[in-house]
Amino acid sequence: MRKKVLYIVFSLFLISKSFAQVAEISSPDGQLKLHVFSEDGKALYDIILQGKTMLEKSPLGLVTNESDFSKNLKFTDSQKDIVSKKYTNQRIKKSEVHYNANTLTVNFTNADQHQISIEFQVSNNNIAFRYNIPPMKERLSVVVQSEITGYRFPSQTTTFLSPMMKPMTGFARTAPSYESGYKADAELGLPSDYGYVFPGLFHIGNEGWILLSETGVNSTYCASHLETTAEKSLYKVAYPDIAENNGFGSTGAAISLPGKTPWRTITVGNSLKPIVETTIPFDVVDPMYEPSQEYQFGKSTWSWILWQDKSMNYDDQVKFIDLAAALKYQFILMDALWDKNIGKDRMRELIQYAKSKNVGVLLWYNSNGAANDAPMGPRNKMSSSVERKKEMKWLKDVGVKGLKVDFFGGDKQETMRLYEDILSDANDFGLTIIFHGATLPRGWEVMYPNYAGSEAVLASEMLYFSEDVRRQEAFFATLHPFIRNTVGSMEFGGTFLNTYLTESNRDKNKRYTTDSFQLATAVLFQNPVQMFGIMPNNLTDAPKFQLDFMKEIPTLWDETVFVDGYPGKYAVVARRHADQWYVAGVNAEKQSRKLKIKLPMFAGKTAKLIYDDAKGNSSEKEVKVNARGDFSIEMQSQGGFVLKN
Repeated sequence: MRKKVLYIVFSLFLISKSFAQVAEISSPDGQLKLHVFSEDGKALYDIILQGKTMLEKSPLGLVTNESDFSKNLKFTDSQKDIVSKKYTNQRIKKSEVHYNANTLTVNFTNADQHQISIEFQVSNNNIAFRYNIPPMKERLSVVVQSEITGYRFPSQTTTFLSPMMKPMTGFARTAPSYESGYKADAELGLPSDYGYVFPGLFHIGNEGWILLSETGVNSTYCASHLETTAEKSLYKVAYPDIAENNGFGSTGAAISLPGKTPWRTITVGNSLKPIVETTIPFDVVDPMYEPSQEYQFGKSTWSWILWQDKSMNYDDQVKFIDLAAALKYQFILMDALWDKNIGKDRMRELIQYAKSKNVGVLLWYNSNGAANDAPMGPRNKMSSSVERKKEMKWLKDVGVKGLKVDFFGGDKQETMRLYEDILSDANDFGLTIIFHGATLPRGWEVMYPNYAGSEAVLASEMLYFSEDVRRQEAFFATLHPFIRNTVGSMEFGGTFLNTYLTESNRDKNKRYTTDSFQLATAVLFQNPVQMFGIMPNNLTDAPKFQLDFMKEIPTLWDETVFVDGYPGKYAVVARRHADQWYVAGVNAEKQSRKLKIKLPMFAGKTAKLIYDDAKGNSSEKEVKVNARGDFSIEMQSQGGFVLKN
């Protein structure tokens, strides 16, 4: 009997040594807890929110060409600290942020006696972590080949994910470009041939929600995405496919030592409010350079979205300059082929004409290069430093305000370097930059002061090209505030008042959403420079209240508040610019939805309501919100509303 007791005690001792919790940290409010474990030579972590398991024990680690930090790890020690900072940024969802977090650094050594540190920052409802690799004896540089970083979800979890596109497919072999749709409430662990893009949203049943993403990606690393594993509940971080960028460039990251990876971010909530309102992509990064000037952001007209390539001529661009002036918009975007159809000499004249109308000019450029076969020009101006600087000098000399650069090659470090080079050079010449046909922005609003947004979404151009996307417009719109747009600026280029998405406004490309829905998306979708789909004919065929709304709507916001919604069904979000509040809602369901929502910012006030009647006709009226801030609204199917003070 004594031997049996000793055997049990010894076994428990071995188990405690093999499955030891080595560190833990909580959020400042104590509601969110993270534990770190050392188990059979592996590092793991879990996440607990208000006593409920949100992520089960999940793997940590990475593999380099010099040493393996995924196994045979031995815990050495850990340190705790706090971080607190205040910052301002007019281009994100909240202009003034006070970030407080508790920090934990956990140190391990591997079989080669090389060290790796994992740095955690835990704020209320958010976790960010990254790896720090010190020098390895005589090695001051390594290639990080892969990560085993993972996220193990409870079995009741459902997913809201967008698949990575197959490299070198699509138009002129320009994929991947983060332009796939989403499946809502899909089964956990459904495989995708090329993985899933960041961000990814996960519904942990009745327990709450998790949003996964990454931030702080620059020229020193590759971007990553999610992939499924043989274990249905486990997703892991994956690096770019070798076929991206026409097969050129490594799939991993070459880094100098000491070196750090980008931040992996996890937003956790028992409701969707922390998901919509999170600022974690911006909290843990810092500016990489000073702005060369004070940059301007705002609204832009855009002929190409409905008038297409043939509109890229001098006379049509004059019409859209005049439209911008009539709407008091800050910009006009002149799209692809301007170099061929207008030319630099006449472009100089157009820019001067726009200046006389107080309208700034944005010009489109192809990022190519050798990444794909996109033929539209200007080509080969952004892909090499010498040509880029020559072109940007000309752009500055003629008075261009910014560029929209299109058709990037994927997520490899090679491409991340191109993004950063374009941004950095553009700052030298006082140019803002928007990226199209591009990857997800990862903290870039803070990192690059002249950055003005990215597409990285199934955006307005697909409403023109695809009947299926038009029919799903409301569905996708109810996803973006919870997923894509909550982690970064989203240059969608929508808000159409044409009933048919054509130049003639008739015959084809019928829009299935209401006018109130379209106006609501101008609030719902956030980007510092937004190209709206307003057309010259709308100056005479759209109701005055709709035009007045599109004249006044800002694109810069001081505060963002989640009001109500469920991704894929409906969404209601409030945004504040200075002292003016806008509440916008859209409904993707087949039936109308009656809501009673809490709007303390409107309590006891009279406001203007743009709404739909039962037939989908848009109107405006004054309403009074009661002293408690209670407000009732019925959103029609494929419809929406805007309430503004």
